[in-house]
Amino acid sequence: MAGLFHLFFLLSLSLSLSLALCRPSEVPGTTTILDVAASLKKTTQALAFDPHTAHRRLLDEEKTATLRSSATLSLQLYSRDFLPLPNFTTRHKDYESLTLARLRRDSDRVRSITAMVGIAINGSDSKPAKVAAMPDGIQGTIVSGSSQGIGEYFCRVGIGRPAKPQFLVLDTGSDVSWVQCLPCTDCYKQADPIYDPTGSDTYTPLRCFSEPCRSASNAACRNATCHYQVVYGDGSFSIGELAAETLTIGDAPPVENVAMGCGFDNEGTFVAAGGLLALGAGALSFPSHLPSPSFTYCLVDRDTPDTSIIDFGPPTAQPEASTITTKLLRSKKIRTFYYLELTGISVGGTKLPIPPSALAIDKDGSGGVILDSGTAVSRLNKQVYEPLRDAFVKGTRHLSPGTGPGIFDTCYNMPPMKKMQVPSVVFHFGEGEGKELRLRPNNFLLPVDSKGNFCLAFAKTPSPLNIIGNVQHQRMRVVIDVENSVVSFTPNIC
Repeated sequence: MAGLFHLFFLLSLSLSLSLALCRPSEVPGTTTILDVAASLKKTTQALAFDPHTAHRRLLDEEKTATLRSSATLSLQLYSRDFLPLPNFTTRHKDYESLTLARLRRDSDRVRSITAMVGIAINGSDSKPAKVAAMPDGIQGTIVSGSSQGIGEYFCRVGIGRPAKPQFLVLDTGSDVSWVQCLPCTDCYKQADPIYDPTGSDTYTPLRCFSEPCRSASNAACRNATCHYQVVYGDGSFSIGELAAETLTIGDAPPVENVAMGCGFDNEGTFVAAGGLLALGAGALSFPSHLPSPSFTYCLVDRDTPDTSIIDFGPPTAQPEASTITTKLLRSKKIRTFYYLELTGISVGGTKLPIPPSALAIDKDGSGGVILDSGTAVSRLNKQVYEPLRDAFVKGTRHLSPGTGPGIFDTCYNMPPMKKMQVPSVVFHFGEGEGKELRLRPNNFLLPVDSKGNFCLAFAKTPSPLNIIGNVQHQRMRVVIDVENSVVSFTPNIC
């Protein structure tokens, strides 16, 4: 009997050791574990989203909402792929087609941003520019690429008094907020009724020599009032009257005298949105109208229908032990974007040989690193991307090559039911200890289909400008602290 017990013990020990050897373990500082099965499960859940159910829930919430006096300006953010709008949410036959649609929008977004920066620095795009004209002489350059305004995140904002709810694109890469208005010369289809400024007690057209009118890059005088034009990369545009209006954000008291466009002539692919809420760093953006221009947001995983949150005003939460901070930098040439002091990247515990100049804003205003919630896949210039890719490939020789869309050149085919060991990826901010942001594997390895193909979620750009996209800061609390010129990241706090 004792012999049988001893044999059973040895067999159990052997099985436990075998399982332990088969199960990958994280090596602190050098490797991390990608849960392949969990990631692929989310790709299936993303396709199962029902916009009809979500729409009924939204209507019930708006019917039962009561006016409260919350001091917090807080908004829910809806992902473009999970809008609670049956007639506007696109259904995809499989996850691969969803990925391709996302990447097409992403490439357009990046082209438009780099063109905006190029125009600000050089005065013109590298390609011949088209010109859009509006009455009384306003002309604007149409940059290459497609519309920034199509947006990846949407919010629900009350406009005017009494407040009329509208879906707006939320964009950290724009400075002028606007909404489609009656009477329309030309308006595209939107989810909510087109806004009628005559029904608002607080709508006030701005005069030609008002400060907001002088701050607008494309503005002109017409009948003693200020008219604006904003133009996006695919030729989408909004033209109309610049006005002061009241906006209601969540349950907080209304924000009065917000400069925004009332667009009578609008064209573009803005999905269901009636307009755009600008969160850029320019003088006309929504945060610039608040007592504090700072804001905090947290983006959930891209394949979940859960809503994200954005809070306006100085950060209310105390920094966690895991919070990483870096300097918020500004370009002398363009004020719209939020630049970060990224000083290096490590892969597999080894810091990459990236020259400091490849991450810095030069004296002409080109280059640098911006944080952009509307870009998904981070774009890195050649001097940054190639060392990162080469180091990652070196640390993944045990993985099987995979296939992916053309934007990616480093893909793997993962066993669907496994957890896989992969090299760690760390962002370095500034100098000294406590400035290292360790990314989750889902922040740098993206599923591109439901068959187990994952790609490294960075892409090379010919531009000197680096863009940190939303994939790299999902599941993190991000604080844009404008007053103190600081950006902070707190992992896994959403």
